[in-house]
Amino acid sequence: MSDAAPAQDRLYQDLARKLMAELSNGRYAVGDRLPAERELSVTFGVSRPTVREAVIALEVQGLVEVRVGSGAYVKRLPGKEDIPGFNITAFELTEARLLFEGEAAALAATQITEEGLAELETLVEDIERENRNPDGTEKADRAFHLAIARATRNSAIIEAIERLWELRAQSPESALLHEKARSANIKPVVDEHKAVLDALRAHDPSAARAAMRAHLAAVLDSLLFATEEKAIAAARRAAQAKRERYARVTS
Repeated sequence: MSDAAPAQDRLYQDLARKLMAELSNGRYAVGDRLPAERELSVTFGVSRPTVREAVIALEVQGLVEVRVGSGAYVKRLPGKEDIPGFNITAFELTEARLLFEGEAAALAATQITEEGLAELETLVEDIERENRNPDGTEKADRAFHLAIARATRNSAIIEAIERLWELRAQSPESALLHEKARSANIKPVVDEHKAVLDALRAHDPSAARAAMRAHLAAVLDSLLFATEEKAIAAARRAAQAKRERYARVTS
């Protein structure tokens, strides 16, 4: 079956509505586990990322609870007041960033100054420092990307990319998935940012575009990883094992 959605709708929204209808019709009771991602994918003839986005939409509305390593469980049944409300998803947003920021990097490569390059070099160091902090934020990552936007010297591009980063935090569905990624110990990859910086330093538009698109394609992959329940559980087990190992060494 085709994965194409009706023109007026996005496919994951259509699936979320179908799942809400099944909840309303009594197919599942509170506490029941929804079918596995693979099963839903086959049943409804959609991709697994579409299933993930639909489940996230239900999670944002408080209808299901996703338990790490176990699955999605019905938290409450929809009432008459529950009208499906959808926001920009993390997948859509990152895809848009890949398009916009790839071209912005190409333009920035022709415009960036030595001062701009020095700022980016400092921000890469800041990203590395934030990654070492378990409670660190991703402020340096955001600053890195916005600095490249400013390097284009194009106000429209700057405003567009700033808006995409605002949506990353403001859209509940996007914010939830990025939070899941962070809890799975997925952080900005320093080497990917260094590759973008190297291309900008060489004033090579094609290389800068390719490096930025490769970086954001990897971000998309990490978001898929973050929605894989077993992958999250494995990452947490690995992180706990590392903490225990370090504790033995330092005790």
